[in-house]
Amino acid sequence: MTGPSPSLWESMHLQPLLHDQHVILRAPVQAWQAPDGTIGTAPIHGLYLGDTRVLSEVQVEIGGAPGEHVAMLEDAVDRASFVHLLRHLDDTDADPHLRAVHTRAVTADGAWERVRVASALRSNLVTTITVLLRSDLAAMDLVKSGRRGEAASFTLDGGSATWGRGLVQARLVADEARVSVDSDALVLTWEVTVPAGGEVEVGWAVSMSDSLAVVGAAAGSAPWRVPAVAGDDRMRRWVTRALDDLDALRLESTAVPGEQFLAAGSPWFFTLFGRDSIWAARMLLPLGPELAGSTLRVLARLQGTASVPETAEQPGKIMHELRRDTLEIPGEAIALPPLYYGTVDATPLWACLLHDAWRAGMPEGEVAALLPNLEAALAWMRDFGDSDGDGLLEYVDETGHGLSNQGWKDSGDSVQWRDGTLATGPIALCEVQAYAYEAAMHGADLLEHFGRDGTPWRSWAARLRERFHARFWIDDPAGAYPAIALDADKRPVDSVTSNLGHLLGTGLLDASQAELVARRLLSPELDSGFGLRTLSTDAAGYWPLGYHRGSVWTHDTAIAIHGLAAEGFDAGPLVEGLLAAASAFDYRMPELHAGDPAAWASRPVPYPAACRPQAWSAAAAIVCLEVAGGGAV
Repeated sequence: MTGPSPSLWESMHLQPLLHDQHVILRAPVQAWQAPDGTIGTAPIHGLYLGDTRVLSEVQVEIGGAPGEHVAMLEDAVDRASFVHLLRHLDDTDADPHLRAVHTRAVTADGAWERVRVASALRSNLVTTITVLLRSDLAAMDLVKSGRRGEAASFTLDGGSATWGRGLVQARLVADEARVSVDSDALVLTWEVTVPAGGEVEVGWAVSMSDSLAVVGAAAGSAPWRVPAVAGDDRMRRWVTRALDDLDALRLESTAVPGEQFLAAGSPWFFTLFGRDSIWAARMLLPLGPELAGSTLRVLARLQGTASVPETAEQPGKIMHELRRDTLEIPGEAIALPPLYYGTVDATPLWACLLHDAWRAGMPEGEVAALLPNLEAALAWMRDFGDSDGDGLLEYVDETGHGLSNQGWKDSGDSVQWRDGTLATGPIALCEVQAYAYEAAMHGADLLEHFGRDGTPWRSWAARLRERFHARFWIDDPAGAYPAIALDADKRPVDSVTSNLGHLLGTGLLDASQAELVARRLLSPELDSGFGLRTLSTDAAGYWPLGYHRGSVWTHDTAIAIHGLAAEGFDAGPLVEGLLAAASAFDYRMPELHAGDPAAWASRPVPYPAACRPQAWSAAAAIVCLEVAGGGAV
């Protein structure tokens, strides 16, 4: 057996495409493979533990050939089977009499595989089953840049093999197989006899460990109720698939064992992200407050206590992401420390989640225990989030190698003028002002409920609201609208974006302003028919496959849906658009998809590098279910 030949992505170092590949997962383990079960023919392929690829190639041959793939069966979120015909070993009858079923499953600390060969032949079949495995132990950031790691060396011990690099170690056990090493490949061989009218099965298992891991599998079952969904079958199937994916994305941090949160998404973000975990937990509140409570406690444990420019930590600030090592993105001059705080919105969103979880039934004792963290988060907004003292929250990367944009649209070109010119920072995003206003007002509600003084935060919120109304609104013949942001010179950046949807339901807008925003959101320039575009089609920088410049993000649309409903507007068109998209993506909604209009495209075009599943995209199903009223949540 030989490995795959070099391809374009290897020489050009292109980010791997994901849209036509298949994943099974049980966090912190995931396996990416081709629809025929092969691992190694696409750059994303591999068996991963956290941010390390432990196996980069798995190929199975029976009788010297891989067989002909006819079906992939998704047995569960963490298991799949791949069915092949073995016509090269079969007789000459028209019906196939030999087939192989290759089943792969992942667990929280490894994987197991079985190959079953079944025969309807009238005589025994003597053949060989051969499995070739390779490992490059590549870090995820290397994989994302389209590169491979160096080949690992295998150490044999009878029917097992071990390999590893540093603190990541793996062991494979293959009972009854002949285990050997050929160059840089581990080879498993079984000489088998498939009985006439019978079957034979072989298998192997891999266990993995990482002594430096900062996250691990969540113990116990998923901490939410499963809703009964009636009516639209698309909604039922989306909710079912979404909750299965969310169950598989559950993690705990090693620093706060026993407290669950949701990994942001597979494959790139299989860890704790402040903003993502907060939004996903917030969207799932109709199913119970337990996940919100544990997410709040994990983030509170990591809340900033000092000013550290290199990590962007500040007192009271909620972190952005957690990794085992520094995250370096080749070619992008980005190097993020293992615990990175470069986000402007996670802190007010944490305060919003605490309030909403309290309203959803989080025990008062648990809420009271987090009040010091709430007060620290509110103080961060006033003392650090508002870096220039103008009463608004801004961000800027002080290191030169962090994220240049620190809202949820964190790509380098996400904040731009209508003519396509990039805005310069420090930047004050419109939605961040809405989060901060809501956090201060609802934070005051919480403080007063527990006998503390909330008056200063109501006054602070009133001043922010006044400044927002004075500075963000742009006159336009089609109706006034809020700018996406203020730039370094406090000029309103005039592009029309989906950020507007995040303002609804926060209390920042008055009734007439909310109506103007609702009208914009439902316009054909923003509503693609498959969800809300991140950038209006009338902007020079619009492109349907632009990451934050015209693509559709499921969670972003869901936030707008929730806001429209909260303000009394009809969110039905956006709900219908997401349901149509969910159906096209087999009810596993990706991180984002192209913003082409539904009138042109019969189905949404994939954004080919999008994570799938993604926690907040999956959780969006519950928002749509609640707003559409299609079940008991």
